[in-house]
Amino acid sequence: MTTAETTVIKQPRRTALRPTTLMESVYQEILGRLQRGQISHQDRVLDYEIAREFECTRMPVRQALLRLVNEGYLVGTTRGFVTPALTAQDVREIFDVRRLLEPSAAAATVAVLSDEQLAGLSAAYRKCRRALEKHDIVLMAEANVEFRGIWLETVQNSRLKGTILRFADHTRQVRHETMSKRGTMEIIADGMQMLLKGFVERDPVAVRTATQAFLDDAEQQYFLEGGDAQA
Repeated sequence: MTTAETTVIKQPRRTALRPTTLMESVYQEILGRLQRGQISHQDRVLDYEIAREFECTRMPVRQALLRLVNEGYLVGTTRGFVTPALTAQDVREIFDVRRLLEPSAAAATVAVLSDEQLAGLSAAYRKCRRALEKHDIVLMAEANVEFRGIWLETVQNSRLKGTILRFADHTRQVRHETMSKRGTMEIIADGMQMLLKGFVERDPVAVRTATQAFLDDAEQQYFLEGGDAQA
């Protein structure tokens, strides 16, 4: 006589929803502050301060900060987290990578941008112009992030999208202080205007050329404003 054995299939343990949600919220908030230049080289990001701000435990905060370390936005120290200290050569190499990736990626989005996304690009450009008129550095950074985010969202290759975003953010972090110079803000506004024109006219050649020029001008302005000394 045989006895049928009962096979017990163990279900995978489900990750608790709340810590994951908190981690993502903290991650997005700190990433946004880094993108907008609200965290400078002199600042230290402390997990217990952020936990207090979000009224949560330190665990999801640590997870978010370690993710930002993994992506190159922050560096861990014995006294909290700081933005990475990039050398002048680091900055040049980052711009080299951006020139290899961004012009082609931006040009490819011309065919897939929706009318709603084009309207979003126009709105971001108008915000950029308001920032220039008011000499508002934070508003300028927000407009720059919004504009890039809209066309970048249409890039189909997720790895390419993530790489472009991180490299652009890294140079934006170390260049944020140069925005205090009106010349830098004018370059950003003029570059965004040329990009918008290419997107609206759905001209991939114009978008590629405008992106290339935007990156060249940004690198030149960085070093003109003392990037070698800051990096």
